[in-house]
Amino acid sequence: MTEYYRPLVQHGPIRPEGSAPLAGQSKWFTHAERLTRGAPAQIVTVQEIPEDVLRRISDPRQIVMGLDMSEPQIMGILNATPDSFSDGGLHNSVETALSAARSMFANGASILDIGGESTRPGADLVPEDEEIARTQPLIQALRAETDAAISIDTRKSKVARAALEAGANLINDVSGFTFDPKLAPFCAEKNVPVCVMHMQGDPGSMQENPQYNNVLLDVFDFLKGQVAKLTAAGLSRDLVIVDPGIGFGKTVEHNLILIKNLSLFHSLGCPILLGASRKGFIGQIGQEPRKNARAPGSIAVALSALSQGVQIVRVHDVAETSQALRLWAAVR
Repeated sequence: MTEYYRPLVQHGPIRPEGSAPLAGQSKWFTHAERLTRGAPAQIVTVQEIPEDVLRRISDPRQIVMGLDMSEPQIMGILNATPDSFSDGGLHNSVETALSAARSMFANGASILDIGGESTRPGADLVPEDEEIARTQPLIQALRAETDAAISIDTRKSKVARAALEAGANLINDVSGFTFDPKLAPFCAEKNVPVCVMHMQGDPGSMQENPQYNNVLLDVFDFLKGQVAKLTAAGLSRDLVIVDPGIGFGKTVEHNLILIKNLSLFHSLGCPILLGASRKGFIGQIGQEPRKNARAPGSIAVALSALSQGVQIVRVHDVAETSQALRLWAAVR
């Protein structure tokens, strides 16, 4: 029976004897939750965790795109789309998008995620050439101004190729490399950093009736399998980031279970990205129907994730999140 180990993350300068570091960070843990399907969870000590699993949880993550994965990183969201759920239509021209990008970098973003296809619930597929026309000129313009990290949010190899040619550094695939069979081999060939996300179904239907046997373990197993496929294709594991896909084929309860247990994903041995900004469950729980007024709830979720050692938070409200992170770090 497969066993899963979720480190119970602790903070503080005084580490007890026998504790283990978390992913090379200043956080640490002395115990973990051992999970198995169909059985109650058990609390075990660090010494009871299998050596290979403990090593994946504890070892420092490698620098990705020049970014230190032992420190929190902010990924700013910039959608060049007419219909994204929160910022659709705001950045339809290169000029307006560039202005927004400059502001995000100035206010603390270390990565910018450029999207040309909405993946909101109910969204339709965008043709490749249209997606390229929306994103490639913006990436080119950005790269002419900065050497900062730029991600392309796409599930299509043709779009990814055009983005890399324009100067993008990372491929962020919401389908977890299940949509386009050419994309994983292409990323391996180029040895480019990737983010593999979990999504149940596709954007058009993913929220109709999402169901899981065990959402936490089902998402973990999917990501584990996709990381294995990427590395088998020749991509270095050090270049793979994982994302549990909050809001992508999940109910409110599913989202909360994943967020509460994010530290489990450290045992994949990859940096973790969390993208929960302004999503529907934040509006429901926070009682805020306006998408652009959900910064407080989004920041609360981001800080909870960072407390569990998540390395990257993907957000709309960069300046507000950056301010919150500075205070969060100071009080710790």
